[in-house]
This record gives sequence, C-alpha cells and structure tokens, in this order.
Amino acid sequence: MRLNHKGELVRTDAWREGKYLDLWSVPHFLSGMVVALSLYVFGFEVRSAFVIAFLLLVGYEMFEVIAKIDETRWNRTLDVVVGMVSFVPAFLLAPALAPEEARVALAIIFIMDAVLSFLGWRESQKAAVLEATLRAELRKERERFTRRRLAISANWKDRRNRWRTKGQPDDAPKKS
Repeated sequence: MRLNHKGELVRTDAWREGKYLDLWSVPHFLSGMVVALSLYVFGFEVRSAFVIAFLLLVGYEMFEVIAKIDETRWNRTLDVVVGMVSFVPAFLLAPALAPEEARVALAIIFIMDAVLSFLGWRESQKAAVLEATLRAELRKERERFTRRRLAISANWKDRRNRWRTKGQPDDAPKKS
C-alpha cells in the first residue's frame, strides 16, 4: 500500500485490480475453461453452450458490481472476453477427449481455478484490513496534526497580542 499524489491509498500487491488485465484474469481464463468442459460433459450443443457461457461470465461480472468490487469498465469487459477466449477452444476441442479425460481435465482445472481464486480473495481481504488500519492511523495523525497546529497558532496569537500591547500606554510605567 502506498499514498498517491492525491493522498489516496493505492494497493501495490499482485492481486490489485488493473486498468485492463490483472492477475485476476488468470482465474477468469480458467473459469472459461471450466464452463466449457462442464457444458460439454453435460451434453450441451454448441449454440446453447456459447449463449450460456456468455451469460454466466457477464452474470459473474454483474455479481462483482453488486459485491462492490472496484474495477474499471475495461477490466470488466476484458474479464468476459478472457473467459470467452478460453471457453471457445476448450469447448470446441473437448470432443477430442474421451469422456473420462474430459471429466479429469474439468476437475483439475476447477481445482486450479478454485485455489487461485481463494488465494486472490485472501490477499484482497488482507489488503482491505491493512487499508482500514492505515486509514485509521492517517485519521489519527491528521487529528493530532490539527490539534498541534491549532495550539501553535493560538500560542503565536497570544504572543503577538502580548507584544502589541507592550507598547501601549497602559503598560508604560507611570511617572509621579
């Protein structure tokens, strides 16, 4: 985590959200393959499988919006594109596999996708906790700085007032 020039906290870990593509693109790629192999194993025809895959990938991006996962529009769009890019060859090449091979490939890719997604989620949770801690510390430091600034300002005003009133006739020693 670091502060940018605007004073905002910016994540610097590998799982941070990118403008276009990021490390989360890998689980999206694997998800496209999982969807393809799942639809193939369940016997969906090509046209139906393409429509279902597209709707699932778009639906997941809509879920991310509801879950308030902050991404750029391009990143969301490319997440769907990446998923479809992996879906197409996986679905079209799946018939070359024996049914048992397709199931094994599905299981392996699903586990890889789940593990990567879990690791990314866990790192994002750690980053959220760190961000909350840093924001609290920043707030305390700002409050402490404001109190010190106000105290110094009051002290200077008091000194300036005493200095200005020193030369006034009330302070001058009276001659008898």
